[in-house]
Amino acid sequence: MDERPVQVGSARSGRFKKHHAEDLAGRSYTFICVALLIVIIISIVFFVASKGLSTFFRDGVSVSDFLFGSTWDPEGNQGDPVYGVLPFIFGSFATSLLAALIASPLSICASLFMTEIVPGWGKKLLQPVIELLAGIPSVVYGFVGLTVLVPFLRNVFPGQGIGIAAGSLVLSVMILPTITSVATDALSSLPRGLKESSFALGATRWQTISRVILPTVLPSILTGIVLGMARAFGEALAVQMVIGNAPHIPRSLFESASTLTSVITLDMGNTVMGSAHNDALWSMALALMFMTFIFVLLVRLLERRNRI
Repeated sequence: MDERPVQVGSARSGRFKKHHAEDLAGRSYTFICVALLIVIIISIVFFVASKGLSTFFRDGVSVSDFLFGSTWDPEGNQGDPVYGVLPFIFGSFATSLLAALIASPLSICASLFMTEIVPGWGKKLLQPVIELLAGIPSVVYGFVGLTVLVPFLRNVFPGQGIGIAAGSLVLSVMILPTITSVATDALSSLPRGLKESSFALGATRWQTISRVILPTVLPSILTGIVLGMARAFGEALAVQMVIGNAPHIPRSLFESASTLTSVITLDMGNTVMGSAHNDALWSMALALMFMTFIFVLLVRLLERRNRI
């Protein structure tokens, strides 16, 4: 009679110690993973920054000449080497902005079609297609753009078909799944009573969509657009295959241009580590990383606005 309470108490104490040990192990594992992630991020930032800043502190290149110079001649074929990356910055922003302008209306309409117009068979029809677009490798997009899109632009518009227009069209298809997924999640998470209240006041479906639903989910849609632009800004291979890779600022959408990522991928393997040309490429990578931070900051601000 006197031994049973002792056995029950010891069993409870054993279970408590086991749960405490499991909780401690889980906390320790999570802390180690987070600490490792922080160390990796700081190491990447430090490595890229140390390489990229060598252009200005060791090689003596002016920051203003580097960012706003329109001549890229790292070999010094016409005199001293010149490292002006303005044409590449212009090409990156031009292709990303045009791709976002093309893909945003298509993505918003696709998400509205799946969630508000025909949420049954419409979602079953479009969602697998969008997921398929997200899984296609970028080299396939570039190859299709080079063999199909470029000849079409060459036959319809003046020029050789390669240029900002071709790169923007290829990127618009690539970022379409990103914007569509974010917009679809935002529309699906809307309270049911919001639409029912609009219908109860006598609004039509299109009035409800245009005046109630879209203004409500606008911050989330803008978040998807910014994420799509960040995806387009960092794309290298697909754009490299259709943009022409010419180091100058184009005067039209159908002239050859170049982006920061395409120049880095083309020239990095042909330079000597520690040379001024190699340091300039790392400086371009630093500029890309800085733009990524700006995109992340914009996403955070939009998410904060959405919570408010």
